Amino acid sequence: MFFNVNDDVSSVLLFDLGIGLLFIVFSRLAHRDRLIDRVLFGSATILSLVLYISWRWLDTLPDLEVTGASIWAYFYFTFEAISVVYALGSVLILFRSTDWSLEADDAQKQLAATEQYPSVDVFICTYNEPINILEKSVISAGSMNYPGFKVYVCDDTRRPEIKDYCDQIGVGYITRPDNRHAKAGNLNNALTLTNATRHPCDLIMVLDADFAPQENFLLRTVGLFRNEEVGVVQTPQFYFNSDPIQHNLGIRSSFVDDQRVFFDTFQPAKDAVGCAFCVGTSFVVRRSALNEMGGFPHEALSEDMLLTYRLMERGYVTRWLNEKLSVGLSAEGIPEYITQRTRWCLGTIQIGLLKDGPLWRGRFTLTQRLHYIHGLLSWLSKPFILCMLFAPSIYWLFDISAIQADELVFMKYGISALLVFWSYSSWISDRRTLPFFTEVTHAITALPITVALLQAIRKPFGRPFKVTEKGGDRSKIRIHAPTAAFFGVVTLLSAFSIVSTVFVWSSPIEFSERDCLNLVWSAFAMLIGFVSLLVCIELPRFGQEELIKIQMQSSLRAGGIVRDIQIEALSTQNVLITDLELSGAEDEAVFIHGIGWVQVEFDLSLPPNCFRILPSFQQKTDILRALFRKAPDNVASVGRLGKSMIRLCKRALS
Repeated sequence: MFFNVNDDVSSVLLFDLGIGLLFIVFSRLAHRDRLIDRVLFGSATILSLVLYISWRWLDTLPDLEVTGASIWAYFYFTFEAISVVYALGSVLILFRSTDWSLEADDAQKQLAATEQYPSVDVFICTYNEPINILEKSVISAGSMNYPGFKVYVCDDTRRPEIKDYCDQIGVGYITRPDNRHAKAGNLNNALTLTNATRHPCDLIMVLDADFAPQENFLLRTVGLFRNEEVGVVQTPQFYFNSDPIQHNLGIRSSFVDDQRVFFDTFQPAKDAVGCAFCVGTSFVVRRSALNEMGGFPHEALSEDMLLTYRLMERGYVTRWLNEKLSVGLSAEGIPEYITQRTRWCLGTIQIGLLKDGPLWRGRFTLTQRLHYIHGLLSWLSKPFILCMLFAPSIYWLFDISAIQADELVFMKYGISALLVFWSYSSWISDRRTLPFFTEVTHAITALPITVALLQAIRKPFGRPFKVTEKGGDRSKIRIHAPTAAFFGVVTLLSAFSIVSTVFVWSSPIEFSERDCLNLVWSAFAMLIGFVSLLVCIELPRFGQEELIKIQMQSSLRAGGIVRDIQIEALSTQNVLITDLELSGAEDEAVFIHGIGWVQVEFDLSLPPNCFRILPSFQQKTDILRALFRKAPDNVASVGRLGKSMIRLCKRALS
C-alpha cells in the first residue's frame, strides 16, 4: 500500500540519507523564533510520524490470536503508538511559544517609577538538608535587591542547629510538631502563621533548600502580578552541578541535564495557551489566591503541579518567565535521580485520578485537559523503551519479531521518521537534545517508572513523599546495583545475540533482511545498555561543595611574598588556581576581591591546583553572596554531539 516493490536496500538507504540531509539543511536555515518556520518543520515531522504509525497499524499487525508472536506484536505496537502520540502532541504544542521578558522589563520600570512594591514573604522549605546546602538559599534569598520582603526557613525536621543558624543571620524560623502532608503541609503551616501577622505580605516566594536566587529575582517576577489573572510566576530550574548522567559519563560540558528541554522549550510553549505549571521551587504565588482555595493543595505527591490546576479552576494562570534567575543542586546520584522521577510520575497520575482532577469532573477547558493528558503520556511511553531494548533479543532467542513487516518498508518509513524527528528535536530545543545520549537519559528511568506505573494500577495513593537527598559524602565510587544489574542483562543479552548469530558454526552463510535489521537493532540496544551501565558506576565527587566557575584576577601570599594569580573556580571550601604550587608555609593565603585574605591549606585528596580554604563565618557568607549574586554557568547549556562522543569513548576506555 505504501511502498514501491522495486525499491532495494541501496535506494531505501539513499532515500533515508536524502531525507536526513534535507532536514539538517532546513534546520540550519530556519529560525525557531519564527512561527512559520516552527509550523513548517513541525508539520513535516507530524507527517512523517503519521505516515509511519499508519503503515504500522494498517500493514504490519498480524491477526490477533492467543499466541506469543501475536501478543508480543500487539503489546509492542501499543506502547509504540503511545510514544508516537506523545511525540505528535509535543510537536503540536511547540508550534507556539512565549517570552515574557519584555513584559517583565516594563513591569520592573513601572515598579521603580511608582515605588509601590508588593510585599513578599520568602518560604525556604527544608527537610533534613545540611546547613552547607541550606545556607546558599538562605544567604542568597536574604541578599535579594528588593524592598519589603521577609525570609523564613520552614524546617520540617525541627533541628535546633537550624534555628540557631537562622537567629545568627537574622532570618525567620518556622517549624511544626509533625510532618503531615509533607511539603504542602510545611508551606501551609507557614502560610497560616504569616496570615496571622498584622500586615500579611501580598506575595509568597517559595524556594527549596538547595536553590539560590539571583539578587534581581523579585524585581523580575513580582511586576507580572499587575495582571490580575496571574496566580503564579514560575521561573525555570537551573543547576550548578552536573546530574548523574553528565557526571558519570564525563559530559558535563557537552550535554545538558534532562530537564532543560522541559524547562526551556516545553514550558514556554505551554504558557502560550495558559497551560504552563508550577514546578515546586523558584516561584512566586499570590497570597489572596492561596487563601481563596484554602492553601497549598496536598492531595497528590506533585503538590506544585496540583497548585496550578487548583488555580486554573478559579481563572488564574501560571506565568512562565523563562529567565535564569536561580540555580540549585541537581540530583547527585542515581538512586536520588530515580526517586525524583518516580515521584513526579506518581504525582502526575494522582492528579488525574482525583475526583475533581483534569481527567474527570474538574472545571477545566479542553485545552487544559489535553495538556494534562500529554504530560501523562510522557510517563506512559516509558515502557516502550524497555520493549525496544529487549525486542531484538526476543527475536534471536524465540524467533518472534516485534515488527512483522517487510524490512525495507520499515527502513523507508521508520528510519526516515526517526531522522526527521531527531533533526526537529535538536532544532526546536536549540541542541538541548542529542541523538543516542537523549535515549540513554530516558533508558535510565524506564524500568523504575514502569514499575511505578504498575504500582499505581494497584495503589495510586498512600505512597509517602520522599525528599531527594542531597549533599552527602560522594568521595568514593558507588554502584547502584539494581539498575546496573538490569543494564548488565540488557548488554549481555544483546551481545550474546550478536555473537551467537554471527560467529557460531551454525550461523547462516547469508542473512535475511530481517536478520540484518535485528543485528543492527541488537547492536544499538547493546550500546544503550552499556552506556547506561556506565552511568550506574558513580564516579567520585570531590568535596561537599561544588566548585563554581569564576574567572578572577587575584593575589597569593606565601612566605611573606605576594604574587598575582588567576582563580578559575571557587566554593566555600576550595579554590582552583591556575598552575600554582604551594610551599606549605603557614601564612599562605589567597586574596578574593570583596572578601579579603582567606587562609589556604594544602590537601593531597584534592585534584591538581585545587586547595582547601578556611574562611571565617563572615567570609563564607560573603563568598556565597559573590558566587550566587548572578546565576553561574557551571554546566553545559547546549549539547555538542561530537564532543560528547569523544568524552564517552574516553570514559568507556578509562
